[in-house]
Amino acid sequence: MRFSFPTPMAGRDMPDFSFSGLKTAVRLAARANAPLSEQDVSDLCASFQRAVAITLRDRLQAAFRRYTLTEDRRAFVVAGGVAANSLLRSVLMEECEKHRFAFHAPPPALCTDNAAMVAWAGVSRLAAGQSDKLDVAARPRWPLAEIGANRPVIYSWLSPL
Repeated sequence: MRFSFPTPMAGRDMPDFSFSGLKTAVRLAARANAPLSEQDVSDLCASFQRAVAITLRDRLQAAFRRYTLTEDRRAFVVAGGVAANSLLRSVLMEECEKHRFAFHAPPPALCTDNAAMVAWAGVSRLAAGQSDKLDVAARPRWPLAEIGANRPVIYSWLSPL
């Protein structure tokens, strides 16, 4: 790879991750190489994608070490732009297979926009006879203590887990 970008939080025990430092590194590399040619842009993107793939692999391994589900309920669900990226998708699938987790993702054509994913999930739930009242309060920050700090909650509208 032409550019060597950091892999944030690699090796940490907790599965948390953040790409803010990586985004800053990409911005600084772009500024340092301005004006950018098409090749520069391609190299920056490939290097960024590689750093994200390495980071996701590391963070997913940390999550799988930390969260043990029963053998018959091991599932991993991914959606949005990450699930549309073939390299990232393959890294996630490899790790799921290695740790015996079922991998669930919509077809890549449905992974381009989070709003489309939310709508697709809603349509799938409605088709399955599931619905919620319209008075449900939005919870953008749901404290883990309320849902079980050591047990991840997995929702899947793709198929029964």
